[in-house]
Amino acid sequence: MSDIQVPDDVRRTALNVRGHAYVPYSGHPVGAVLISESGKTYAGCNVESANYKGLCAEASAIAGMISSGEREIRTIYVIGPGEHRCTPCGDCRQRIREFATPETRIVVLDGEGSPLKRYTMDELLPDSFGPENLNKTSGMR
Repeated sequence: MSDIQVPDDVRRTALNVRGHAYVPYSGHPVGAVLISESGKTYAGCNVESANYKGLCAEASAIAGMISSGEREIRTIYVIGPGEHRCTPCGDCRQRIREFATPETRIVVLDGEGSPLKRYTMDELLPDSFGPENLNKTSGMR
């Protein structure tokens, strides 16, 4: 998709972090690169365990952002192992939503780091439930 630009450093980071994924059960490595509102980059990969519970790449990147004291996602890039779209799972869509703004973009990359599709939060999780539904002020407004 020529209208979506992926910075070279983001592409390299996505490929690198996906290479660190621990996926002995599914064999499906995923990487995520999150750009926070401050412009700082957080990367994460999926980590599986023998009880078939694991940590998704998006959740890993979000945890890094939160651990560093940030709370808003500007853009998150997700890279799977092949040419198909590896979109965030339902749990991760909700996790992204928690820290998204109306301007947040979710970009899905192919296995080589080229963009396949860009989503807004409303496109990825329409009619979503968020902090404002609980009379809280964080998250999308």
